[in-house]
Amino acid sequence: MTRIHCLNNISKKGTDQLPAGYELVDELAQAEGVLVRSAQLHDTEFPESLLAIGRAGAGVNNIPLDRCADEGIVVFNTPGANANAVKELVLCGMLLASRGIIDGAAWCRDNADDENIAKSAEKAKKAFAGREIMGKKLGVIGLGAIGALVANAAVDLGMDVYGYDPYVSVDAAWRLSKDVHHVTDLNDICAECDYITIHVPAMDSTKGMIGADQIALMKEDAVLLNFSRNTLVDEAALAEALDAGKLGRYVTDFANPTIMGAKNAIVLPHLGASTAEAEENCAVMAVHELVDYVDNGNITNSVNFPAVSLGVRRPLGQRIAVLHKNVPGVISGITDALADHGHNVANIISKARGDYAYALIDIDDTVGDDAFDKMSAREGVLRVRFL
Repeated sequence: MTRIHCLNNISKKGTDQLPAGYELVDELAQAEGVLVRSAQLHDTEFPESLLAIGRAGAGVNNIPLDRCADEGIVVFNTPGANANAVKELVLCGMLLASRGIIDGAAWCRDNADDENIAKSAEKAKKAFAGREIMGKKLGVIGLGAIGALVANAAVDLGMDVYGYDPYVSVDAAWRLSKDVHHVTDLNDICAECDYITIHVPAMDSTKGMIGADQIALMKEDAVLLNFSRNTLVDEAALAEALDAGKLGRYVTDFANPTIMGAKNAIVLPHLGASTAEAEENCAVMAVHELVDYVDNGNITNSVNFPAVSLGVRRPLGQRIAVLHKNVPGVISGITDALADHGHNVANIISKARGDYAYALIDIDDTVGDDAFDKMSAREGVLRVRFL
């Protein structure tokens, strides 16, 4: 029986996907697999039994990725599962920033006791006039799952869309509308677009990518939207520009003291993936990834090990899964150990990602404890599993 522990409330639609032979347990110490959303794990001690962590969402800054890798724990996330929810909120953010929706709704509530409110509203509404997004220029920074959806939806709404992503994949390029203009310089997006939305991961290389210099290039009535991570923007410089009237609006999904007091900032409480559909999609995807790894050894959407797959495990013979450091000699040592014990390798696949690597090996028979001990003791090997 494979035991799964949920560190947060995980959608039942996801946990119902666990097949026969799996059970949910209340204690982390008992678990071979973990499902998590936002729980902080940096100070968590993991049991030796733990094989994998499935993050029901995209961001993994709550998980110690390198420590997990060193302990032979594969960490998965669910890219794209909540993309539609974020896309819809980005479109909502553009509309909120373009029209006097928030201020107008507040005026109506503040004047709820006015028995002549309909007449009063006709006089007051000119203070909440806005502009339409149709025909305006939208710059999309990052063209992954969410950025591509936003770009395509904006094209359908009649916007003139420009995309910037120096690392855009072939798959992402295929997903994009042919009407999205490709831009190679981030500064061109900042200077030319009426709306700018950011959809890149939070990494050392992207921290503060929208800084004082980029903000200074933006139009005074431009709208900047950030539904990725607050660290991507120099919010101190942004608040200064907003207060000075050098930028139209900032819409963000990340509340923090720096931006809360800024003029013309629309701040939301991290609602991007907060829909029932997104939570269900993320949970289902995380469960499928975790089960495929436990049962077949396949890795899809890991953030600390490479993607490796040999398909469904064969009914005959045995599959060997080896997590190891990306150093010379590990795979040859494993295959030598198998050959020394008379085992034939029917199929093998091995890939590396940074400091870590992973191999799947199908053999025609079964391996004994002596070969297992020899492989596990090999320098650089983090974990060996026989499936």
